[in-house]
Amino acid sequence: MAKTSLKSPKRPKATAKAVTKPKLISPQISSSPKLEKGNKNPFESLFQSQKKKALELRLSTANERIQKLKKLRDIILSKKTEIQSALFSDFRKSAQEVDLTEILPVIGEINDSIRHLKSWMKPVRVKTPITLFGAKSQIIYEPKGVCLIISPWNYPFHLAFAPIAAAISAGNTVILKPSEYTPNTSKITTEILRLIFPEEEVAVREGDAGVSQALLEFPFDHIFFTGSTPVGKVVMSAAAKHLTSVTLELGGKSPSLITEGADLKATAEKLMWGKFVNAGQTCVAPDYVLIPKSLEPEFIEESKKALERLFNREESLFAHNADFCRIINDRNFDRVSSYIESAVQEDDAKIAVGGKVESGQRFISPTILTGVKLSSKIMQDEIFGPLLPVINYESIDEAIQIVNDKDKPLALYIFTGSKKQANYILKRTSSGGAVINDVMIHLVNPNLPFGGVNHSGHGSYHGHFGFRAFSHERSILKSPKFSMAKLLYPPYTNFVKRVADSTMKWFI
Repeated sequence: MAKTSLKSPKRPKATAKAVTKPKLISPQISSSPKLEKGNKNPFESLFQSQKKKALELRLSTANERIQKLKKLRDIILSKKTEIQSALFSDFRKSAQEVDLTEILPVIGEINDSIRHLKSWMKPVRVKTPITLFGAKSQIIYEPKGVCLIISPWNYPFHLAFAPIAAAISAGNTVILKPSEYTPNTSKITTEILRLIFPEEEVAVREGDAGVSQALLEFPFDHIFFTGSTPVGKVVMSAAAKHLTSVTLELGGKSPSLITEGADLKATAEKLMWGKFVNAGQTCVAPDYVLIPKSLEPEFIEESKKALERLFNREESLFAHNADFCRIINDRNFDRVSSYIESAVQEDDAKIAVGGKVESGQRFISPTILTGVKLSSKIMQDEIFGPLLPVINYESIDEAIQIVNDKDKPLALYIFTGSKKQANYILKRTSSGGAVINDVMIHLVNPNLPFGGVNHSGHGSYHGHFGFRAFSHERSILKSPKFSMAKLLYPPYTNFVKRVADSTMKWFI
């Protein structure tokens, strides 16, 4: 989800007039704790206090957890203006976009847990085979214990509080490590959580990667990480040392496959919204478009019109648009803008829309590139910015092959007028989730599991799936005083052999 990079490429020349307001605040990164050999881990006492508290929370009732969730919801709503201000300061995100993409999804998750938690916590009766006649079987959901949540910068409020709400619903303690790139959001996050929870129940620890490294030294009962695939591998490796279970919410290159017969006007509008909300810094944003060559000119024209409708601005005035946020920091600005330079200068791609950058404000206009080669740099990694490559294909099987040649994506978007064709594509591809004739909206349905597959993630959450992600499904079997299994105990007499043979025949 949130991107990582090693070296920053050379920054391209700005081609748009500088925007002086509002000024973006540079992140103030906390220093890392020193983990020199022999030194005690600075978070030792916090971890131990949460470990002790976790034993108490195992006994918490549904009503007790629901009360905490209600307090969390009410305080979030009371702090709405401060949350909006924090996100504007971090990367100029508009108040309306904060409401729709940060606060509203969290409130939805909390409300869903409040409504259904009592039923989620009830033991689930399951069938018992005839060989265990008289026994009763059930599954109970118990808290995993002490949980570490590492949240990203791209949706710093939403992607911190949604898993926190799930962890609280399941009865766990939580240590949250938010991103150092959104310090203002981290501050309001800490303030909100401290109003409700003592440190031994829910705590926040800010800082750079060194803080994450220090926390990952502990044998947590569960780790929930949202971020890039490379960092996800590091988290999974650290978890493996303690055999800790993990939920990895990663990302990847989510394709949008447009077929003959698709409604191009509706398709373009949905893609322009999904790609350019949050300036493209979204884990499930459409990463590239696959389209029949004959449809490309009309798609480009419809996309231009859709951008003007959505953002109410001509392309030349886009830098002044208050509804379009900025790239999070210089490193990511350099990385994303280098894709434009590389595609155009090295791979002969064309800028069909946009292409304007302003380094002083970390502004990159919504950009559509045509003639992009599959070998181009922009097609190798998740873009995580407001650039949309468009690639032509000759047949639907060729488009499917392009998708399958890459790592399994977090999402696949299919635009078609044919149900048969949609099913054809779904059966021949794999992705964390898929949407037909729209983008991204699957993640707001709490009845659908949200998560990736392989490189795009492990595990899922949202709604009941979030409760289960932070719970251990414990199997319980209650045996009667006389168990049928006793008939099969040794010594293995002829009687036992006849019972065993009869049992085998029953199954056959």
